[in-house]
Amino acid sequence: MDEEYDVIVLGTGLKECILSGLLSVDGLKLWKRFRGSDKPPAHLGPSRDYNVDMIPKFMMANGTLVRTLIHTDVTKYLSFKAVDGSYVFNKGKIHKVPATDMEALKSPLMGLFEKRRARKFFIYVQNYDESDPKTHEGLDLTRVTAKEFISKYGLDDNTVDFIGHALALHRDDRYLNEPALDTVKRIKLYEESLARFQGGSPYIYPLYGLGELPQAFARLSAVYGGTYMLNKPECKVEFDMEGKACGVTSEGETARCKKVVCDPSYLPNKVRKVGKVARAIAIMSHPIPNTDESHSAQVILPQKQLGHKSDMYLFCCSYSHNVAPKGKFIAFVSTEAETDRPEVELKPGIDLLGPVDELFFETYDRYEPVNEPSLDNCFISTSYDATTHFESTVMDVLSMYTMITGKTLDLSVDLSAASAAEE
Repeated sequence: MDEEYDVIVLGTGLKECILSGLLSVDGLKLWKRFRGSDKPPAHLGPSRDYNVDMIPKFMMANGTLVRTLIHTDVTKYLSFKAVDGSYVFNKGKIHKVPATDMEALKSPLMGLFEKRRARKFFIYVQNYDESDPKTHEGLDLTRVTAKEFISKYGLDDNTVDFIGHALALHRDDRYLNEPALDTVKRIKLYEESLARFQGGSPYIYPLYGLGELPQAFARLSAVYGGTYMLNKPECKVEFDMEGKACGVTSEGETARCKKVVCDPSYLPNKVRKVGKVARAIAIMSHPIPNTDESHSAQVILPQKQLGHKSDMYLFCCSYSHNVAPKGKFIAFVSTEAETDRPEVELKPGIDLLGPVDELFFETYDRYEPVNEPSLDNCFISTSYDATTHFESTVMDVLSMYTMITGKTLDLSVDLSAASAAEE
């Protein structure tokens, strides 16, 4: 270990692995984590058949993370599969998310006149091209707020709710007072991702779960001369006289370096708490009811529908993605915690799951860095949020990459390289 490296990356979380967790756990580890030393009951199936992602997130098929994976060429080590369904909770029921003008016309989310208004809105978004003023219809979306833009079409609050939260994937309603361009780009990304695989959702997910990603990056890093050191306990970041990170010590050995990349747990004095996530994990023997028997699905519960400050997310995956034994489904319910009682706070989402075989609860704190990397050479990621999709996570990775290297990653890549997802 006593060598010098350009950068030392601490941890096996997804962000850290891309820059070089979301490590999967099997059924026995999951059981021990929440139930102590008891053996899991036989009706749950073989422990080794579980690959439970502790912070599960789907990937937008045309999104930034997929482009990043293709850019790094890590996709040759991964197999993806399309996610079956994308849904939104509205007026007490689960509905499929309409993403195009044609889907808007069929959606039970809206009445006849509202469908016509929504269709006009979707046609504008589909035709919008930032570089072609003819498609702007006189609107400057860098100056018009999302609220002003949407009100131009006379859409009611329920329609605005699913457009903003289930299509544009905003976590709360602050976006309404921000420039509309970001919202339009987000909706276009959703539509493009949906069109890629002609499936029921815009999302893809790796076979065997997200734990495959750190392993794939470990292989890729080794190909390009990176060194992986596993099972290194109590890693301590060392600083020189100027307060700059200069190495990492573990078991009495120090590896010297110019920069350190890590999550907040390694440098608690350089981060601040910004929130808390409440989460439930359910093992079930059926899909989420009212999701068209989807073996994998996301359901978004917008904040307004719940009277919460932020959205709630349902994530479901199953044996079809090789993350559970045959006939078993794993569901996560998560939200930004507003109390210390996750079982009460998450009830609206849990009530949508139907009967569960087992249910586990937990909360974890969220942190963000407060240091100045140019002064201390420490590049710290932010903690994972409550969302069940990756777009916010990968933006943190890309901004860290730019801070570390001084370069902006070119993600204009040929997306056909991820075609394994079509299988």
